[in-house]
Amino acid sequence: ADDGVKPQTIEAINHAKAANVPILVAINKIDKPGVQINRVKEELSKQGIIPEEWGGEVTFVEISALKRKGIEDLLEMVALNAEILDLRADPDKPGRGVIIESRLDKTKGAGAKILIKEGKIKTGDFFISGDVFGKVRTIVGGNNKPIKEAGPSSIVEVYGFSSLPQAGSDIYVIGDNKLVKELSEYFRKKKDEEKKKDSEKPISLDDILNKMKEGEVKNLSLIIKADVQGSLEAIEKSLNQLDIKDVNIEILHKGIGGISEADVMLASASKGIIVGFNVRPDNKAEKAAQREKVEIKLYRVIYELIEDIERILKGLLEPVVREVITGKAEIRQVFKIPKVGQVAGCFVLDGKIKRGSKARLIRDQIVIKDSFINSLKRFKEDVTEVVAGYECGLTLEGVKEYREKDIIETYVEEVVEG
Repeated sequence: ADDGVKPQTIEAINHAKAANVPILVAINKIDKPGVQINRVKEELSKQGIIPEEWGGEVTFVEISALKRKGIEDLLEMVALNAEILDLRADPDKPGRGVIIESRLDKTKGAGAKILIKEGKIKTGDFFISGDVFGKVRTIVGGNNKPIKEAGPSSIVEVYGFSSLPQAGSDIYVIGDNKLVKELSEYFRKKKDEEKKKDSEKPISLDDILNKMKEGEVKNLSLIIKADVQGSLEAIEKSLNQLDIKDVNIEILHKGIGGISEADVMLASASKGIIVGFNVRPDNKAEKAAQREKVEIKLYRVIYELIEDIERILKGLLEPVVREVITGKAEIRQVFKIPKVGQVAGCFVLDGKIKRGSKARLIRDQIVIKDSFINSLKRFKEDVTEVVAGYECGLTLEGVKEYREKDIIETYVEEVVEG
């Protein structure tokens, strides 16, 4: 209640909306002096989360976890909502749940944290989760003590997997060990087929354009990230002013700062694309984008961003310039050289750093400066390029200040037919 609505709160709301999951709001820290509960409600209302007492459909509960105030009311509201939504589970069925996360324990082996959705899971049960199977050796309850069985709505750790299961996959208790192994092989083959299909998942701009032409796509779903609030507001305002017949823009999420793995997963789940202005994806986001086949479009000029999206909506993609990252280096130390100024002592993380290459200085995933490599040295010798795994000293044209842990990214621009 004292912090109000934070960016991570908005991100969680957008994920819940994209997954069509019911929302119940618990406003915490009401015991603190000077809290403004109505301000929190107003901020959430701007995100479409409107309290029931204001004519909305979302239940709000005021609590203090520290003082244990309102906890019973919260549990009562959870139970009431579960009853209204008819969320029921048969405790006598064979267990079924979902993998929250998996882990490899040195003594217990492959295990996973599981939310049991129905039925029971007991020690000795045979189970399957996708192409992973096993027999329950150990169940660890919420108090970190071993238990013999767990029922619906329980969150427990289960050990006995043949290998680490995939987070988000379902787990089923099967009575027969032979059947478990047969099903595991079947799901392994099915998984291989799905991977092949996923490699052709239509969420790039070009594929979305083709789907629009075929009339299969009516909405262009966007996740927008920008360097500052002013840029974000300008982009959103310009996008909302676009008026293209039969096609709408749906902004799933917007925020300040670099592009995260969570942004990529939201885009993947909603078959959307990510648009970044003066920001970059972190390493986890880049890997997730490659894995999920999510397209990330990065811009330095707002009108180019708007024109690009407008061409998509009109189905008139013209040849566009696409960046290809050629090298990435991290600044490990900054040197001051008389009559020269600051020099960035770098370690090349990926690709090659070439003298004369277009480059940008990135700080905390925000683009500080677009420039080019002015000078490049190995020890005291001038060199034309330095490859990954080696150190170098360099300067960027027009950059006078460097900081440790800044990233220098080099790139080339290629013309790609739309």
